[in-house]
Amino acid sequence: MKQSLQLRMGQQLSMTPQLQQAIKLLQLSTLDLQQEIQQALDSNMMLEVTEEERTSLQEQSVVENKVDTTDRMSSEGSQTDMPDELPTDSSWEDVFDSVQMGAASAPAGEIPDFEVQRSKSISLQDHLQWQMEMVPFTTRDRAIVAAVIDAVNSDGYLSVPAADIFQGLSEQIEELEEDEFYAVLHRVQQFDPPGVAAEGLQDSLSIQLRQLPENTAFRNEAIQLVNHYLDLLAAQDIAKLIKRLAISEHKLSATIALIRSLDPIPGRSIEEGKSEYVIPDLFVSKINGKWHVELNPDIAPKLRVNPFYSGMIKRADNSKDNVSMKEHLQEARWFIKSLHSRNDTLLRVGRSIIQRQTGFLEHGAIAMKPMVLRDIAEELELHESTISRVTTQKYMHLPNGVIEFKYFFSSHVSTEGGGECSATAIRAFIKELVSSENPVKPLSDSKMAELLKEKGINVARRTIAKYREAISIPSSSQRKRLL
Repeated sequence: MKQSLQLRMGQQLSMTPQLQQAIKLLQLSTLDLQQEIQQALDSNMMLEVTEEERTSLQEQSVVENKVDTTDRMSSEGSQTDMPDELPTDSSWEDVFDSVQMGAASAPAGEIPDFEVQRSKSISLQDHLQWQMEMVPFTTRDRAIVAAVIDAVNSDGYLSVPAADIFQGLSEQIEELEEDEFYAVLHRVQQFDPPGVAAEGLQDSLSIQLRQLPENTAFRNEAIQLVNHYLDLLAAQDIAKLIKRLAISEHKLSATIALIRSLDPIPGRSIEEGKSEYVIPDLFVSKINGKWHVELNPDIAPKLRVNPFYSGMIKRADNSKDNVSMKEHLQEARWFIKSLHSRNDTLLRVGRSIIQRQTGFLEHGAIAMKPMVLRDIAEELELHESTISRVTTQKYMHLPNGVIEFKYFFSSHVSTEGGGECSATAIRAFIKELVSSENPVKPLSDSKMAELLKEKGINVARRTIAKYREAISIPSSSQRKRLL
């Protein structure tokens, strides 16, 4: 094959750095965006926060007012005490300055961070180890207790069988007898919370029942049921339970009520998960009968180009420092433009969603309309991938609560009238039907499909089952309550 050079003309879509940055900012969540902005502020001398100087001046003014108010009140003497009554035509702030409370509890210029002052969450392991220190164990027993506590998971159960723990300890502790190990294990199972360090649900319920006072009504019947007939209780086989326990239906009902009062997951009463807060990107409110969508001003600070550094650039100078400053200036302008583009796109998408889902705001999830990404993309003349980036990890603050953008998008089911019904609305219908059903005779999936068909919604039984499982509603046999 002979080699040759050829010239060809063509068009090709390329991703410029500006476009890459705009796409990156668009798909970031609120927390990630704040970190990205902070990194840009730290790395680019041309970027600064618009409100920074004014905020610092306001903080300085507040500090001066605190000092002056404290000195003035201390000199007067009588104003440091809270008056018993306020004049009718005055407000609380006219007599007692609320800023004084902050000045008394924190140094000047510092605002107490109540989030930091929260007590540290205690894990179940720490709670059990604290109890171990309070009990006079021998050195030998303490090693067994430590091994048992290490095997307890966050739910309060042993993560490995007790026999495996004994097998591992027998290789570390000389002449460890099985009776000795289980004696110490039973002492750990008396720790708080009740039912901890059990090998399973049946063992945990039995431990909790045995810790109840002996004069507790139906305690012995509950222990017998848990130890021997828990499978019948799970299957709701009331007839066999009455026969096996040789008790009346009334006594069986009281026994089951006692078992239901126990905690099936004892560890959750101690474990405290770290609070995670969602910062909404948009605020939706109803003003004069119309729904308004606004950006959350706290999700990102207002940025601008630093006028001092930008004024130092001399276009005629091509020194290394000046070229670097020009590059920073260009990057700062790109970043601000990309940030404005993100906010504008976010606001447009939010307004389009709210305009289509007004029924949801007025009447709840039952009135949710079917909607896909293509609908918003065609209306705003954007690509579906752009809408997908905008709606990922973005939230709206509605009167109904804080809801993710993705919640408004769902598939549709045809109706008898030729219309469409949202899958979200169908799930809401299922919740409503289950909440109002008779627990003695719960609705089956086929029955719920028939009820929805009466409303004009054609849904198959297996579709009902799929939606029911998606919202964590058990089957009719599991929901059945005979007593």
